[in-house]
Amino acid sequence: MSTAASAVDAADHEDALDLEILDAPDAEAPNAVLQVRAFLARAGTLDHGRLPPERELAQALGVTRAELRKALAKLEAEGQLWRHVGKGTFVGSRPIDNLADVAGMARRTNPAEVMRARLAIEPEIARLAALNATPAHLSELEAIMRKSRQAQTWRQYESCDNRFHRMIAAATQNSLLLGLLDTLSAVRQAVNWGRLRASPTRPREDHHSFVEHEAIVAAIADRDMSRAAQAMRTHLQSVERNLLGRAEAED
Repeated sequence: MSTAASAVDAADHEDALDLEILDAPDAEAPNAVLQVRAFLARAGTLDHGRLPPERELAQALGVTRAELRKALAKLEAEGQLWRHVGKGTFVGSRPIDNLADVAGMARRTNPAEVMRARLAIEPEIARLAALNATPAHLSELEAIMRKSRQAQTWRQYESCDNRFHRMIAAATQNSLLLGLLDTLSAVRQAVNWGRLRASPTRPREDHHSFVEHEAIVAAIADRDMSRAAQAMRTHLQSVERNLLGRAEAED
């Protein structure tokens, strides 16, 4: 089974971006690439979420379809988008080709191993992001954080959270690290986390990740590599304590 086809088949209509809920596009953006970047930042879409059809997106952004296609091609080359013929354009890099590999890894691992893997990899990704992040990366991280605070459900929040961590990996400008994070994220989402979700329907206003995400982005913006790595490590340790501690309490 191809990953692209299964990703589309598994997605429900909530994964597609809804033009009606987005703010009006920034009419002063100098070109279509910036328009699409701004659209993605405002959308706060799910990983591999489907973009609207080209005709609708071009109209919403105020660009021609030819300009839009060139912009999409550039962003695809950067690994920010991928296309499936006949299915559409999706946010993120093309998923790994064999879903059986992800499913197999998910069956062999567990939530504790997933968290240890994240702690081994993501602080160093944040460290490199502090060196290589562009103003566009930082702007998108800020937009994602705003979206996460507005989330009305855990599903919406987790969509923003996934995109936040992926954007940090994209900010390293290292395609191999981005691919590694994508694989880790795919396994993480396939692992059975059981009843590790708190009872409220949405994150509380004082949810620990909000301020921790801000600390990570502030360190990246300051080009402080050590502080960025430590901020990410602190954040993941908080996630680990909350999720795995809750699992132990329920045993």
